[in-house]
Amino acid sequence: MNTLISIRKLAQIGPMVFLLQAALGGITAAAATEQAESVDLPLQELRSFADVFEQIRTAYVEEVEDKTLLEFAIRGMLNGLDPHSVYLNATDFDALQTNTDGEFSGLGLEVSTENGFVKIVSPIDDTPADRAGLESGDIILKLDNQPTRDLTLNEAVELMRGPKGSSIELTIAREGLSGPFTVTLVRDIIQVVSVRKRWLEPGYAYLRVAQFQKGTGEEVGKALQSLKSEVELKGLVLDLRNNPGGVFGASVEVAGHFLAGGKVVYTEGRMAEARTSYNATPEDTLEDAALVVLINGGSASAAEIVAGALQDRRRAVVMGTASFGKGSVQTIMPLSREHAIKLTTALYYTPNGRSIQAQGIKPDIEVQRARITALEEPPLRIVEADLNRHLENSNSDTLEEQTQPELADNDLLSRDNQLYEALTLLKGLHILGMYQAEKNAP
Repeated sequence: MNTLISIRKLAQIGPMVFLLQAALGGITAAAATEQAESVDLPLQELRSFADVFEQIRTAYVEEVEDKTLLEFAIRGMLNGLDPHSVYLNATDFDALQTNTDGEFSGLGLEVSTENGFVKIVSPIDDTPADRAGLESGDIILKLDNQPTRDLTLNEAVELMRGPKGSSIELTIAREGLSGPFTVTLVRDIIQVVSVRKRWLEPGYAYLRVAQFQKGTGEEVGKALQSLKSEVELKGLVLDLRNNPGGVFGASVEVAGHFLAGGKVVYTEGRMAEARTSYNATPEDTLEDAALVVLINGGSASAAEIVAGALQDRRRAVVMGTASFGKGSVQTIMPLSREHAIKLTTALYYTPNGRSIQAQGIKPDIEVQRARITALEEPPLRIVEADLNRHLENSNSDTLEEQTQPELADNDLLSRDNQLYEALTLLKGLHILGMYQAEKNAP
């Protein structure tokens, strides 16, 4: 069937989505007609679309394939909705799969669109973008010499990706600076290490989740079991800073490692399948050890689900700065074997019913990132034990046993003040827990 004839016929009886599916080969024209007849939509607007399509098709200065014009129509509809609803051709869909698997060639940036420009959600750990000092909230004005104004998100991502070793110049606008600056990045293979762990000092561990991928929940479980097998785990810092999110289900799995059952998140949307509640597994892998969660403006989507659940359930103290505020769920909807749309179909809510859309998670304790230098002790500092004829302490042996171990990372205060504050709070929570246990003991 001729494409134009199909459009005219379908424009008289039904909605655009069936028309476009038929034109792109997802369904037959007959099937589109049958489905469209059951839907009540404004016919005049559909006729107007058919008229505009015909005018462009016949009068535009250069000939454009019908299929290309219809793809433009799809992109236009989605671009008018929200920054996360996009059209996916075969290349875009492959790229989406690559991101969730955790390896691709590029700069290491998670980006979105804002007011027609490309905005950095967060740089990925240990990537060219991270090493160059790019920050959450930076606006990319140009990629090489091409302005990003009104580029689609997929177009911008395509420009940033490329062969390993090739370079690209980014023109960046940053809040607080008098003008834009440029930075040249060399593309590399981005292997996103989802989970990292280490000891901050004996008994107090650090767990970094950089991005939520398909296997992140399992990786977190293995990391926690490994830490518990080494020494008694008194407390844990869960670092979700600059975590742009990722696979929705992985966030539920990760939160479940710290909750003994109960609600993690629920979603609300117009479709029945978009209204779902997600619960944690009934076992707290951390076994009630103290927990502090670090977030910042680069913590988005799945990272906010975890932070919000642990905050609402009173399982952790959330520290840092307010998160990004992406509280929507996207669903991949195929149009054909080679085309699909990523459409926002629901909003998610924390266990207490909070939507973080465009607001973010507010930390329980706000700690701004800062450069801090510890003051050295005065060289001639005198204490009681230095005085002549001072009285000896009969409990000196016991006091020696109570001496706290030194930090494994002794420059933590100057290098990462937020993590230093989290560790300090973690130790306080553990001590308070011991006091409460002693108080409640028979």
